[in-house]
Amino acid sequence: MQDRFRALLVTKDRERQSARVTELTDSDLMDGDVTVSVEYSTVNYKDGLAVTGKAPIIRKFPLIPGVDLAGRVLRSQNPDFHEGDRVVLNGYGLGEAHHGGFAERARVKSDWLIPLPQGISTAQAMAIGTAGFTAMLCVMALEKAGITPGSTSWATALSPPPVEPNRRALIFGNWAPMRLSMLVGFRMRPRVP
Repeated sequence: MQDRFRALLVTKDRERQSARVTELTDSDLMDGDVTVSVEYSTVNYKDGLAVTGKAPIIRKFPLIPGVDLAGRVLRSQNPDFHEGDRVVLNGYGLGEAHHGGFAERARVKSDWLIPLPQGISTAQAMAIGTAGFTAMLCVMALEKAGITPGSTSWATALSPPPVEPNRRALIFGNWAPMRLSMLVGFRMRPRVP
């Protein structure tokens, strides 16, 4: 008998989508050369859309949602990964076309996995999560464009135009560049309409 594991499974019957926690086995997993014991996953906005069916995120049913995961290798057919290795994964259609991180187990392609460096736990990796990874990519794009800490740039892409009378939208829209400025050391001036 195969080991069973719990997963959130989204199914679709005609036009009605539903999600439930169920038990699965390894035979229910998709193709891949590494099986991971999932320890952590984050809940992203995209996951909410996928589970509720509010947007067509899931492209193949039934599917385990979850756009990221961190855990330990259970089995590997790739010599680069060994049982017990700590790994992280986000992207590659995880939670969209391939079973995602909202399960106790996942089987994925080894070239999707990133080994976690010493000193970073699976919990810490998911504390950063997909949102943190995306923020890091934004910072790298700014640096590639020549915008470095201490330089001044216009935050036009990050600041929405003012929305009256809803001042909250303006305040929230300006929070992201201010936070980025505080965290990374960029000095940013909001666009003045």
